[in-house]
Amino acid sequence: MFSIQEFSIENMKDPFGILSGDRYELLLDLEVEEDDELYLEEGVRLRVIYVKEKDGSSRIVKYEFLNASTNGYVDMEMEAEEEAFVDAFCKEQLELPIEE
Repeated sequence: MFSIQEFSIENMKDPFGILSGDRYELLLDLEVEEDDELYLEEGVRLRVIYVKEKDGSSRIVKYEFLNASTNGYVDMEMEAEEEAFVDAFCKEQLELPIEE
């Protein structure tokens, strides 16, 4: 398991109006224990694309782990409890006003 140290949120614009709901990109700086297979000495980020639908539902659309120093893709998947943790975190943060 990991913890979230810092994060940023950006509203993703849809100039053509083809996507339903509002999409957001969240960049999460993670703290990962050294004995975890996800651990990288350079640090790990999680890039999350999150959607809030007009009906009030929300979900993770896509995510990817990144090497914090190179932004290179790290081929790992979240476990179910990690995904639930990240989903709850994103949902909570998007209920707050977003500073542009």
